[in-house]
Amino acid sequence: MRTRSLLATMAALTLAGCATTGTEMAGGSKEMKLAFDFTDANPVVLLNKLNNVDVTRKQLIESGVTPKIVMTFRGNASFFTQTNLGAVKETERADALKVAAKLREMKKAPGVQGLEQCNLPLADRKLKPADLMQEVKLVPNGWIALGAYQQQGYAYIAP
Repeated sequence: MRTRSLLATMAALTLAGCATTGTEMAGGSKEMKLAFDFTDANPVVLLNKLNNVDVTRKQLIESGVTPKIVMTFRGNASFFTQTNLGAVKETERADALKVAAKLREMKKAPGVQGLEQCNLPLADRKLKPADLMQEVKLVPNGWIALGAYQQQGYAYIAP
């Protein structure tokens, strides 16, 4: 019986921490700048993370906070910003198409400032800048871009 009471109390305290308003979560600010850095090689994992970013964006808007979100893609996540899926494993292509659809959707979503692909990993993976999705901007160096966003007040998030 004590164990159940303890578990119930712990659950209530945990949930109470989630019961804050958006402006409380944003430290009283009406705006939140977030720079997400994706490097995932698995399209299912990447899609789940993109969905979580979208939920976060919607929660901020619903609570009166204006999101300013930038998503960057480096490393093996670079496979999923391409229009040519020839370099993607055949077994992952259907999921890669779902990632592309989510990126197109999010590019149009309120609060999403941009999607950026680092140029550095492309050559090593035999990916071509010309095959980059039109919704995604090619940047010479993703680390430099992320550093610049941090200097502008964006929080760096590596989900």
